[in-house]
Amino acid sequence: MSLRFTIAAAIVSVSLGAVASSNLITGDGGRAGTPADLSKFNMARIIYDSEGGMGEAYYAYDSRVWARWETDFPEGDDNFGHRLSQLTRIPVAKFASSRMLTAPDLGDFPMLYMSDPGYMIVSAEEKTAFARYLANGGFVWVDDFWGDAEWQQFADVMRQVLPGREWRVLTADHPIFHTVFDLNDGMPQIPALPFASPGGSTAESPGAHKFPAGSLDEPQMRAWLDDDGRIMVLATHNTDVGDGWEREAYGEWYFETFSTKSYMVGVNVVVYAMTH
Repeated sequence: MSLRFTIAAAIVSVSLGAVASSNLITGDGGRAGTPADLSKFNMARIIYDSEGGMGEAYYAYDSRVWARWETDFPEGDDNFGHRLSQLTRIPVAKFASSRMLTAPDLGDFPMLYMSDPGYMIVSAEEKTAFARYLANGGFVWVDDFWGDAEWQQFADVMRQVLPGREWRVLTADHPIFHTVFDLNDGMPQIPALPFASPGGSTAESPGAHKFPAGSLDEPQMRAWLDDDGRIMVLATHNTDVGDGWEREAYGEWYFETFSTKSYMVGVNVVVYAMTH
């Protein structure tokens, strides 16, 4: 049975109750002013700053310059929202939003999504706002960072936001892998489209990531938990779920092989977050 058929079947069966580069670094992607529709689930992307210059805080790709925070945005986030509304009965806002951690309405979003944080830095005000959001029940999903150096950068940020807490690996028997779709092998590895080839490795090239990259072969789902065991921050490491969403129309092979898995992960994460 193809993954496409699996997703198509789930649409029927799943039922739930409920310009200048300097400007790009601190820009809003055109979506920071989009108000939250409180009657629906809103896919909301975190805007953050990164350290370094070209190839670090921002990079050139596909005839434009991207800030790290906006990788795959907004197409990937919009595509996921559309598929989420098809695959579940969750009412979803048509367009994704973006927000800085200090946004006054951050608490209107029960879940926030962050991408490519391998060079991320946060101000004192952002650390306080981030910690407050998590303490008030918020859930943050962090995706698309590879290797040891990029992980260490984000883990250091989290040590400032959640001092005294450390991450743990979520193994394949954790309920998040079985909330809607059964991902019995645990976290799938989704390479960005330029790194994907039939029969090739699913790990991205070390040269495309922060040095020292270390191991990029093993995808993992990692998490920071509160005192009651609730996931506050979920990280999908050594994998690029967001590119699976953004690039779903870039050929049947990529869709069948990777986009379907990306949507399975995304649906599981949202349903788990909204029910825990």
